[in-house]
Amino acid sequence: MTEGTAPEGEKLQKVLARTGLGSRREMERAIEAGRVTVNGEVAELGERVTDADHIEFDGRRLPAAEENRCRVILYNKPVGEICSRHDPEGRPTVYDRLPRLRSGRWISVGRLDFNTSGLLLFTNSGELANKLMHPSSVIDREYLVRIQGQVDDEMKKRLTTGVLLEDGAARFTDIVESGGEGNNRWFYCVVMEGRNREVRRLWESQGVRVSRLKRVRYGSVFIPSNVRVGQWIEMEPREIDDLCVTAGLPKLGQRPLTQVEKQNLQRQRRKLRKPPAQKARRSNPRQN
Repeated sequence: MTEGTAPEGEKLQKVLARTGLGSRREMERAIEAGRVTVNGEVAELGERVTDADHIEFDGRRLPAAEENRCRVILYNKPVGEICSRHDPEGRPTVYDRLPRLRSGRWISVGRLDFNTSGLLLFTNSGELANKLMHPSSVIDREYLVRIQGQVDDEMKKRLTTGVLLEDGAARFTDIVESGGEGNNRWFYCVVMEGRNREVRRLWESQGVRVSRLKRVRYGSVFIPSNVRVGQWIEMEPREIDDLCVTAGLPKLGQRPLTQVEKQNLQRQRRKLRKPPAQKARRSNPRQN
């Protein structure tokens, strides 16, 4: 290599993480354990590879470069689905409605509990998923919550100053009232972490009850108005680049979509615009 020129290709652990096999750190450990080969030779940590290289992980060849495109799904989760891939009790999971991947797997960016609805992101990139969830990325999450009980300014001040929960101090960075009356009022509230049931626990620490909870925003990503409960939409490359910037990663600069990929994306978005079935609309006109 000529002095001063950059080495060709990308680091192997980064390529592996992008396929959804795991985080970059997990892929580094796999390489050190001898589970990865490049062109028939056991790989070394820090090795650089190109699209022309034959890479195998645990004896299975990585998919072609065109199948490794980073993809992100935005899903509007309904109440009554769990965020595990399989449930011993047979309950529906958030993965049941997602499109199938030809290679890799969908990775959930955080979780929502069984009784919480709203925005969930999925990606086939382990690196992007881990960065979006890591506390160092400092990404805010916004929720719409219906509270049963009296909420006054002193309570809101306590919740934004900080409350001691069983797993440490927690707080909302913002609380904005959004309608309702009496003991049933709606609020938008923002947290900077993804701790288990944090929003519910914060409100319940003040002696009020959360009767509805929906996540409406993750960083700069909002639920589009045309994505109804139980539906998903795939993000376009430019939207994924914006998400990478939010996570503190460089833009991917992915190849343009092929004609087939564009047609599939347009077909899926047209499907979102279709009205619900006539029968369902008559029986419950407020379901959306």
